[in-house]
Amino acid sequence: MGTQSHVDIDIAPFIDHTLLNPLATRDQIEQYCEEALRYKFASVCVYPSHVRQVRELLHGKPPKVCTVISYPSGSSTSTVKLYESLEAVENGATELDVVINLSWVKSGKTDELHREIAEICEQTGQTVKAIIETTVLSNAEKQLVAEVLMDAGVAYLQTSTGWYGGATVEDVGLLKQFTRGRIGIKASGGITTYEQAIDLIIAGATNLGTSRGVYLLRQRDETDENQ
Repeated sequence: MGTQSHVDIDIAPFIDHTLLNPLATRDQIEQYCEEALRYKFASVCVYPSHVRQVRELLHGKPPKVCTVISYPSGSSTSTVKLYESLEAVENGATELDVVINLSWVKSGKTDELHREIAEICEQTGQTVKAIIETTVLSNAEKQLVAEVLMDAGVAYLQTSTGWYGGATVEDVGLLKQFTRGRIGIKASGGITTYEQAIDLIIAGATNLGTSRGVYLLRQRDETDENQ
């Protein structure tokens, strides 16, 4: 897919500034929060153990506090996922990127999938983004999962953790078709260039999950200078 004029879209408000390196230090978390404030990113996304620090650093300012649940496998029990979600909210998270149980998808256990995610949505009362790992699902599975999760109450479908590959324009377009604008679409994993970010937004992404947000904006500035 070709890109539109890059100056037409400001990608900063789409970016969930993501730091999911298990070796991340407190100083690195602070740096990500400072960058999110400076560039007006949508959120800072970290592991649950860092949520309290991010909440304190952002002091209620516009970037939201986002965390991952059952990351990266999605294979925790429903009880553990719910507890992790509730604790994250108690610590200050307002957005939960929940990895779904892919085994249930492959085994046709959509009732279990619906029940687990609906319970998290209802009991937390916060924005839930369900990570569905588009690269390991057939198109029919993507459509089925989209329908089940929308009915369960998620606010977004998220393409990937990055562990099985990343977001593609084709998958974002499919999710846009399946959801028909009723919920958001978060493209995540493997977003390495400014042009790729633009193409994903044009395809229908309403959020971009990436650790390279600052780098992408620098690419934009370099592109503008060379035009």
